[in-house]
Amino acid sequence: MPGASIRSALHLIDSYPDWPAPVVVIVGPRGAGKTHLAAAWQEMTGAASLSIAGIGAEALDWAERGPILVDDADRAPIDETGLFHLINAVRASGRHLLMTAATRPVSWPIGLADLVSRLRAASIVEIGAPDDMLLAGVLTKLFADRQVDVDPAVIQYVVKRMERSFESANAVVERLDAAALARKSRITRALAAELLGER
Repeated sequence: MPGASIRSALHLIDSYPDWPAPVVVIVGPRGAGKTHLAAAWQEMTGAASLSIAGIGAEALDWAERGPILVDDADRAPIDETGLFHLINAVRASGRHLLMTAATRPVSWPIGLADLVSRLRAASIVEIGAPDDMLLAGVLTKLFADRQVDVDPAVIQYVVKRMERSFESANAVVERLDAAALARKSRITRALAAELLGER
């Protein structure tokens, strides 16, 4: 769903292969849509998917044949030597490497100086906090995924009163759905007010 917070990341995906650098990192909070965007890019490009924890020698062959995706690059122990050689292979072959992460590479626990240098040359695209329109769209989708129909006025009520993050949207939807199921009722403004601590 388009919104100001995700516009740069959407533009990046849409503009492939005209990227600002061979290595790009999409950075954003948990639940911001990084994996969804990366999956869309992978489907569009046929990119090979690798785990940051174990980048084998075969990855260097893949880098010569096409683009590479590493999702959640900061969530597991990083194979520093493997990543260093992968970045070199991507750059040498004129291909692209897309990584997603919750934090910027500068904060990753990396001891290999040459890898730090390579990551500093990567292009960083950030996903920020969602605006009202995007947050309302995310809430609507999360409810729809649970086959729950919620009045748009209730969605807007929740948007104005919840913490402005994708992670919070997931938590709010889960709490409201569970409460409505327990009471065998619809999700109403009164229920939302109760769960959000307002009377």
